Formats: sequence, structure tokens, C-alpha cells
Amino acid sequence: MTMIGDKLQQVRARIVTACTATGRDPASVRLLAVSKTFPAEAVREARAAGQIAFGENYVQEGVAKIEALADLRGELEWHCIGPLQSNKTRPVAEHFDWVHSIDRLKIAERLSEQRPAHLPPLSVCLQVNVDGGASKSGVPAEEALQLARAVAALPRLRLRGLMAIPEPAPDFEAQRAVFLRAAVLFETLRTAGLELDTLSLGMSADLEAAIAAGSTMVRVGTAVFGTR
Repeated sequence: MTMIGDKLQQVRARIVTACTATGRDPASVRLLAVSKTFPAEAVREARAAGQIAFGENYVQEGVAKIEALADLRGELEWHCIGPLQSNKTRPVAEHFDWVHSIDRLKIAERLSEQRPAHLPPLSVCLQVNVDGGASKSGVPAEEALQLARAVAALPRLRLRGLMAIPEPAPDFEAQRAVFLRAAVLFETLRTAGLELDTLSLGMSADLEAAIAAGSTMVRVGTAVFGTR
């Protein structure tokens, strides 16, 4: 087995262990392999080891990789997980399957308008700022319901849930406490009638705490592909 295949197995084992520890079904957590800065061949290697979903932070790099792996297009699911500027929405709407980083209505409206009619609706998550960092991307928690309702009403998009990238916390309990804020907000939106199924929380260093808090998708780069 390749090095990337070995690392994927190790990450999947961590997910199973974390789920078992909190009484969750391991099938309820998806692994998103974050392939930014790694070549298309690394994605091909991960696909050969059974990985389907890949996350890219930079639009041009992601689109180049999607085109380089066109022969696998029907097998792969591409997620745009980086901050999105309005001048970059068209290539994302035309090439990606998911966007995790919607934090304002204007971006969602552009994606909706630019999503080609022959493609399925673009799956989107709102990025929420759960730890109040002034420099952080993300809609404030108190504005999330209003934005979620507006995004859910747009054609060509399917609102799936929430994504958060909190500041690094010193230990498991501190990590889990911040992730729980996102999980509580997620349940609040569902209670308000929004049909959400995705809570995108946790990365290589804190996926156990994210799963303990209820994450349904962990975004793992370093632990799969190595250090950048």
C-alpha cells in the first residue's frame, strides 16, 4: 500500500476510535481529504486507496486539479473550503460540488446565478465564527439563521449545514467546548425548520474533539498527505 493509503487508513482508524468513544456510528462521519498544495497525482493515489471527497482552498489550484483528473470526475467529489471572493465564484460554481465557506449572501447569490443548469445543485455550508475572533471569516452566530434562510431559498444551491474553523485550543476539552457552540447552532437551525445534514468541524489536530461534539465531516490534510 502507498504512503498516502497508509495514512488514510490511520485517519480512518482515528475516526472509528473517536466515534466508538462517544457512542456514534463511524459511518456518520465523512472524511474530507484536504489536497491543497499537493499535486493531482497525490489525489489519484488517495482515490486508489478508496478516498472520494477532496477539499481545495485555492480556486485556481483546485480547478487545475479537477481538470487534470477529468478521467476520474464521476468518481470524485470536490469541495471548495477556502475563503471565497466574489470575483472567483464562477469557476467554483462551474467546477466544484460543494462550497463550505459561505459567510455572506452576495457570494451565495453569485454561486446560485452561475451554477450551470446541467449540473446538480451546488451543496453549500455556511461558515460560522463560533469563537468570536475578530479576524476570522464566518458569519456571527446570531446572524446565522437569517443568512441560512436566505441561502436556502436560492435556486441551484442546496444548503447542507455549517462549517467552522475555530482558533487552536490547548486541549481536548477546550477544543470540544468551542465545537459544541457550532453543534448547538446547527441544532438551532434544524429546529427552525432548515433541512441540514452536515456539520463540517475538525482537522488533523482536533478531529477527535470535533467528533465528540457532533461533527459529521472532518477536513484532514496533513495527516493524509503529509506536511506542506
